[in-house]
Amino acid sequence: MPAVYETTLVPPGGTHPAGIAWMDTRLLSARLYSGSKSPGGGPYRYTAPILPAQAATLVAAFNGGFMMNAAGGGYYTEGRMVVPLVVGAASLVIYTNGSVNIGAWGTDVTMTPSVASVRQNLVPLVAGGQPTAQAASADWQAWGATCAATSCTAPVGLESQWRSGLGVTADGALVYVDGPALDPLQVAQLLVRAGVVRGMELDINPDWPDFATYDPATAGGLAAPANGSELLPGTVQGPATFFAAWWARDFVTMSARPAPAG
Repeated sequence: MPAVYETTLVPPGGTHPAGIAWMDTRLLSARLYSGSKSPGGGPYRYTAPILPAQAATLVAAFNGGFMMNAAGGGYYTEGRMVVPLVVGAASLVIYTNGSVNIGAWGTDVTMTPSVASVRQNLVPLVAGGQPTAQAASADWQAWGATCAATSCTAPVGLESQWRSGLGVTADGALVYVDGPALDPLQVAQLLVRAGVVRGMELDINPDWPDFATYDPATAGGLAAPANGSELLPGTVQGPATFFAAWWARDFVTMSARPAPAG
């Protein structure tokens, strides 16, 4: 049964295709994996590498947000407030049953006993099914420090750079986008085009965006780098990244839910 649908689309004013992945959260359960650098403060139960017990149901995985000193928000997981949560920050919320929501902390989403993890990054990119005023602002630097054309060590970055984003649709599906030449408004427009009502920017710059799906050859097979596929060619990371012990940043896995009884 298909659980992830993928396509590419050139955004308005763009010149390069961006990748879009639509995830069926009725079939998939989310989990936040934490890294030694982002958010730091471990150890964590769920951290890279993905282990065989989790690889048995793994369908997809994707990158998290900025390093916490640049994220403008907080981080909560495994019963710990790793970094204090910020009211108004764009928040990915994962619940104990694996369901997901996205929105502004304190209004769209709040802390409840059923919250398993919260990953905040900047402010909302999409609200009410439309790009936010901040997304359309000329102040694109507010959406993170980008690399220049050839190096991240150059002092001036590019507005149109590798960016990734995540959003939720009105019926609860999760949508991920990434692309090599996107400004913040284009990320928002791609999310809206895919039906997102609330969305946020995730990590940016060439080294970090990464969305992979896994398709073992047999029904009982394990997800692994060898059976993984990248959403968009040209990303520095790939399906092997989440299985690497050296990977030190947070990411999200989407795993098959158990089949209903009967």
